[in-house]
Amino acid sequence: MLSIDSITIPLADDLHVHLREGDLATQITPLVRKGGVGRVMVMPNLKVPIITSEMALAYQKTLQKIDPNVEYLMSLYLTQSLTPSELILASSKGVKNVKLYPAGVTTNSSAGVVSLHQFYPLFEVMQQENMILNVHGEVQSNYEKNICILNAEQQFLPFLSDIVKNFPRLRIVLEHITTAAAVEEILRLPKNVAATITAHHLQLCVDDWAGKNHNFCKPVAKFPADTQALKKAATSGNPQFFLGSDSAPHVRATKETSCACAGVFTAPFLLPYYAKTFDSMGKLDMLKDFSSTFGAQFYAIKQQTKMITLVRQQNIIPDEIVGIVPFQAGQDIEWQIVEG
Repeated sequence: MLSIDSITIPLADDLHVHLREGDLATQITPLVRKGGVGRVMVMPNLKVPIITSEMALAYQKTLQKIDPNVEYLMSLYLTQSLTPSELILASSKGVKNVKLYPAGVTTNSSAGVVSLHQFYPLFEVMQQENMILNVHGEVQSNYEKNICILNAEQQFLPFLSDIVKNFPRLRIVLEHITTAAAVEEILRLPKNVAATITAHHLQLCVDDWAGKNHNFCKPVAKFPADTQALKKAATSGNPQFFLGSDSAPHVRATKETSCACAGVFTAPFLLPYYAKTFDSMGKLDMLKDFSSTFGAQFYAIKQQTKMITLVRQQNIIPDEIVGIVPFQAGQDIEWQIVEG
């Protein structure tokens, strides 16, 4: 295997990130650029969900004031109060993304979807407006039906297939996939359906989060064979798979508790995390397309031109950043960003 000690690529597009609000947003947002990212898709699951274009653009303005060096793509939260007219207005103002959270499956998802069919009229409007549906692909646990967090993603896949069947022109992103079954489903579906893969799901399996709260996220990491399937998909050069970190900061006190918040914080070191995985697969040359090309192509946005260089050198993750324990704290992730 040929060893590569550096690689120069454009800034990444992180097409799934949580930047929070208030003081935490002020602290977290400037760390995005430090991780090698120049553009982000911001999630709308704030304490008060973002359900109008006015709310989305106000949040965007707040983030721009915190760090104008990053481009912020905004999204709306799919709820019963979202109307066709609001979707059309949002589309006209450049808010082209809608996030589907099944109710109760993750942080701030209590306002999410209970029945998909009631939203089919909205999906039709989105299809007409060339908007994108971003999907948290899990169902709620149901012990009587043998459904729990380990198979909740796989149980959701038939619902995804149903949406695709009924709305064949709707662009859909199945976010933060965690299973070989999800990889296979994306490969089966048409090219207007894609998936994001996080840095942490490329390295974790169930043993790594059971009893280890800082690695706990939703959807949870699954079996070693699933992790391997994700690695193969991410490094395959297939444009249906691209970067979405789901970086989700929670302060230490909300993670080190008997009922930990779901989320892994990767933003400050994002591209080095991915570089380590791609390098381990002998596919470092595929990182550019995964992080900087395929997502931009799917979202029909211009590829970034600012270049950065990743070099192979010691990079020990600090134990804490602004009160948050980052992914792989205390470990050497072996890659470092050098500005181009």
